[in-house]
Amino acid sequence: MATWIFLIRMVDRVPGGSSARLLQLASGTLPVGAYAYSQGLEWAVETGWVQDSISLEEWLRDQLLYSIATTDLPILIRLYDAARANDEQAMFRWSRELVALRETSELVLDDCARGSALARLLVDLDVETAATWVRRNDTPFAAPLALVAVAWELSCEDVALAYTWGWLEGQVLAGVKLIPLGQVAGQQLLFELSTLITSAYESAQCLKDDDIGATLPALALASALHETQYTRLFRS
Repeated sequence: MATWIFLIRMVDRVPGGSSARLLQLASGTLPVGAYAYSQGLEWAVETGWVQDSISLEEWLRDQLLYSIATTDLPILIRLYDAARANDEQAMFRWSRELVALRETSELVLDDCARGSALARLLVDLDVETAATWVRRNDTPFAAPLALVAVAWELSCEDVALAYTWGWLEGQVLAGVKLIPLGQVAGQQLLFELSTLITSAYESAQCLKDDDIGATLPALALASALHETQYTRLFRS
């Protein structure tokens, strides 16, 4: 229920025929393989850092406030502006910056695999500007997302909210599987944490270029150690 409440609120902000397309971008059914990645959460559960809904909420809140809001969203905003200006070189520069800020090989694999998959999907959906990104091996998810947002005439804020929602829903679902938690507990977490998404975007808008970056050594450590975890469900 929390999923649809949040998406309906976003759709209310979007004019006309763009509503369905925003739902498409925010949907967990988007075929880019996001379900295959836990972004270090699997190791955090294995080692006991995350063991219940309370610790999962803390883990995800920290990532939302000190990684998504300080790295992903400010760069997504810059990618969107570059796409609107048809400045391909600026898009390449900011996409490389985002990949460089991923602290482990797993996090790079996660972002670039989803980015390439989205670029291929967009080509099939006749978003011609995505073709260049299919041929690159360093395409973060935010880059083709910014392109399609401009092509479909969606606002930067609405696409940023959809981007953050997609990340949050995927991480909560991973936690539900790994801990494990009941579906009701997962929906409650989504309901609580989704209230922070708008403020995360507003914070991202205020960041200067030199202030972009994450401050989550625990996430980097969890992701690095997950690379050699003996048994695992997720690729990262």
